[in-house]
Amino acid sequence: MRTLVIGDIHGGLRALHQIIERAKVTPKDTLIFLGDYVDGWSQSPQVIDYLIELKTTNNCIFIRGNHDELLLHWLKDNKDNELWYQHGGEATVTAYEQVNKTTIQLHIDFLLSLDDYYLDEKNRLFIHAGFTNMNGIRYEYFSKQFYWDRTLWETALSLNPAIKPNDLLYPKRLTLYDEIYIGHTPVTRINKMVPVQKACIWNMDTGAAFKGPLTIMDVNTKEFWQSEPVCNLYFDEKGRN
Repeated sequence: MRTLVIGDIHGGLRALHQIIERAKVTPKDTLIFLGDYVDGWSQSPQVIDYLIELKTTNNCIFIRGNHDELLLHWLKDNKDNELWYQHGGEATVTAYEQVNKTTIQLHIDFLLSLDDYYLDEKNRLFIHAGFTNMNGIRYEYFSKQFYWDRTLWETALSLNPAIKPNDLLYPKRLTLYDEIYIGHTPVTRINKMVPVQKACIWNMDTGAAFKGPLTIMDVNTKEFWQSEPVCNLYFDEKGRN
């Protein structure tokens, strides 16, 4: 049995199908999704339908992403957000014009059920974005940091390799968990398209919302599989530019 972690999907159902097939996922595998299932490509409702169905065959853990929270506000409270609309929400709003009320309620229930984070028995943390409290997730005052924070990743990126974990200058946040798996900030920002490790952090957002692939990785072996660049699978769409 494997534990597989999946990066940000952003409405790219075709890419999700590819990585599930390429990783040869079976019902014995545990699947941990890091959030941002929606916004970007045109199949956000179909992605959620697929994930709901996948949970009937696999042990699935679904983490909440910031885009999932924005969609929930729109579906549940009819709350518009112009910035969300400009960053992938437009494609989602258009896609939901074809979705009936019964399905929309199922999707609201799914979005409400998402976890802020998952901490496994090996002290591995799975979270969409990060946390800011130096004592860890259970001390975080603002839960929105779990799916909005970028400072954890920025801290890891800027860390001087000469500073070791037992050094007084080493960031305490990077000593609390054996491994941290995140999405949220695409590694394409540093010109990468594969999972990137910095300190104890593995960034799994390989830019599927833009010009990168979607990625699934075995957390024990670090073997990973990727889709084609998602923009090629939706060549007639703009995605998130």
